[in-house]
Amino acid sequence: MKIVIAGAGEVGSHLAKMLSNEANEITVIDMNGERLDVLRSHTDVITVEGNPSAIHVLQEAEVSTADLFIAVNPSESQDVNIVSAMLAKKMGCKKATARINNEEYLSYENKYLFTEMGIDLLFYPEKIAAGEIVDLLKRSASTDSLAFARGKLQVAVFKLEDESPMIGMNMVEFSQAAAEDGMKFRVVAISRGDQTIIPKFDTKFKYHDLVFIVSKREGVDVLMKYLGKRNIEVDKVMILGGSPIAEIVAKQISKQVDSIKLIELNKEKCLHLSETLPSNVIVVNGDGRNSDMLLEENIRDYDAFVAVTNNSETNILACVAAKRLGVERTIAEVENIEYIKLAESMGVDAVINKKLITAGRIFKFTLSNKVRFIKYMSGTNAEVLEYIVAPETEITKCPLKDMAFPANAIIGGIIRGNESFIAVGDTQIQAYDRVAVFALPEAVKEVDKFFR
Repeated sequence: MKIVIAGAGEVGSHLAKMLSNEANEITVIDMNGERLDVLRSHTDVITVEGNPSAIHVLQEAEVSTADLFIAVNPSESQDVNIVSAMLAKKMGCKKATARINNEEYLSYENKYLFTEMGIDLLFYPEKIAAGEIVDLLKRSASTDSLAFARGKLQVAVFKLEDESPMIGMNMVEFSQAAAEDGMKFRVVAISRGDQTIIPKFDTKFKYHDLVFIVSKREGVDVLMKYLGKRNIEVDKVMILGGSPIAEIVAKQISKQVDSIKLIELNKEKCLHLSETLPSNVIVVNGDGRNSDMLLEENIRDYDAFVAVTNNSETNILACVAAKRLGVERTIAEVENIEYIKLAESMGVDAVINKKLITAGRIFKFTLSNKVRFIKYMSGTNAEVLEYIVAPETEITKCPLKDMAFPANAIIGGIIRGNESFIAVGDTQIQAYDRVAVFALPEAVKEVDKFFR
């Protein structure tokens, strides 16, 4: 697939690396030659220096023969992203997508306007990240989660702590226990250190494993028994940082929780937030990196602490401090991918990364049109994909146990009409089923062939 990426910033560079690993032909446009030099030194891409909204630059990048154009300049370059995506589509590119920083553009009526202009997808990474945080505050026992068909089937990530009865069990023992409870859930992967494991029968669960589990809605409460977990009732939330993510999270949860306290160092931002946020959000001007300041603001009274400043180190350390001061649920925005494992090892309950979230949305465009969506789960490089099964595809030909499905992928669950099923060896997938697949990066293209 021929892909042109406009923008060699953090998101664009990450996408270029990820997509080049999939044997795609990647061209990256940026006005900053130094950024392109850095990217070219460790990624197999073609680079074009220039303004991506200039027609001669787009011609040099050969967008007319491209399959996908991705405009991911930083959020303040929203206009450049929109114009370059529109031009690329008009010049012959098959699909075009653009990063924006304006929530207004995402309303149904306005999205239709952009579709008419030729842009296939608008994405606002900060809004997507905020939505993830809101979901994590609802499902407070997990470190990440994903719901299918309004929650009929769920994928959630849990860290095994001292109190988990699963520690020391192998997959056979856990499967037998699950069968006794009506097979309402299934382990699809384990993240251990830097390794993601698709479990076999003899795979044992260990302390501090991140376990990825597909569950039916009615299986969640039973599942908690094996994990030694409980959901925390979140009524009071403290947010560190006045970023766009913080503002969106505060607005979205203001109707669900009793009180929110937002701490921001910049006085002007505080004034803006105090005028725009709902009345149950208290905005405090101060340095939330200071533990004494957090104590003065009664952090021990809060159920959850969300750190979304523009600095990953600050977010991690603030969450560690909040945990030590007694907050049960901590969530950190960590944009440095190398720090994600570090944050989890230091006790941060959940980690959000805009690059990974955005990459999942865009990666969908490189797969068959039967993929409804794709998401990277925190703590692993693997992906969760949802397919709608077309008639006569390979996946419908025989039961799962007789299928040469890729070893580094696993089908977790199926939604058929109003019913949901946990996938087992005897399961026969049918046309129009919605199927949840967990796959390591090297297996995704192979998995896709079964649904084409």
